[in-house]
Amino acid sequence: MARRLWPRFVASFLAVSAAAWGETWQIDPGQTAAHFAVRHLVLATVRGAFAKVSGTVEYDPANPAKTSIDVTIDAASVDSRLEARDDDLRGPGMLDVAKYPALAFRSKRTESVEKGKLKVTGDLTIHGVTKEIVLDVEGPAGPINDPRGVAHMGASATTRINRKDFGVSGFPGLVGDDVAITIDVELVKSAGR
Repeated sequence: MARRLWPRFVASFLAVSAAAWGETWQIDPGQTAAHFAVRHLVLATVRGAFAKVSGTVEYDPANPAKTSIDVTIDAASVDSRLEARDDDLRGPGMLDVAKYPALAFRSKRTESVEKGKLKVTGDLTIHGVTKEIVLDVEGPAGPINDPRGVAHMGASATTRINRKDFGVSGFPGLVGDDVAITIDVELVKSAGR
């Protein structure tokens, strides 16, 4: 009798443990972008995005404070809608993508502010420099199943940084130092979870 109950006990324990750890979601790169906005010549705001974003989010709806985020952005995927400017952004005076091919964010702690709002503190790495920042997160919203039965969630995160804090100091006077960042992310459930 005990031999027949043991597998059930182990399966129940693992199911409860997995639920307690939250669920792992993959960033859907086709539905996700990291946007930025920066002043140009102190006259206008230039907006752009990084098209290639990947990573995972561990999320437990019963305990959002246990959320963890691990995001990598392909620095060369920058797109400001002007090829010459994108070449400058990829160059040594700015992102220097040949030397620093990726930007990254790794969360350290998450605080539930109110329903549907989180503050996520973590390390942002740009141009080989890592600094602690805080993301203000709206969401996550969902989950919703698509017609194939795949679960999706969405969220939007914002922050502001000073680019010079990260060693991105090219084009002084032409490009503002204050950079607004918005990451719009769609998540899909990892295989096997």
